[in-house]
Amino acid sequence: MTIDVTTFTVHDVSLWPIVRQSAQSVHPGYATQWAHEMDSLLSISMPFVVIMEGDQPAEDHEDRKARGIWLKKNKAALASVCRAVIGVEPSALKRAAIQVQMSLATKAFGTRMEMVSSEQEALALATRILEDRQSEN
Repeated sequence: MTIDVTTFTVHDVSLWPIVRQSAQSVHPGYATQWAHEMDSLLSISMPFVVIMEGDQPAEDHEDRKARGIWLKKNKAALASVCRAVIGVEPSALKRAAIQVQMSLATKAFGTRMEMVSSEQEALALATRILEDRQSEN
């Protein structure tokens, strides 16, 4: 199945099955488009990895609430195809703090979450995760 990259504005799917979300895509009211794009990714039924690029801004309350509802509703489906969410944070101190939060989110949503220091490291890890899963099948 091919992905129409023009229908995605929150996620960059040009490196499919690596999906990138930049900090610039997070703005008040984005959750509706985010959910639509996530539904599209799930409908493909193929493994993928999400890389969260840049310092993610604080979310608007309504967006956080809408995404939380979507994540709760789609927890099993997401865990079946999303192999990992990888955050990029150059600061070792911030990375360590975020990794603690991500370990709690991993338990809550069932999707592996990792933190790395650079985009290059994120791309390498994403590729490794996807290759590891392919060799298991």
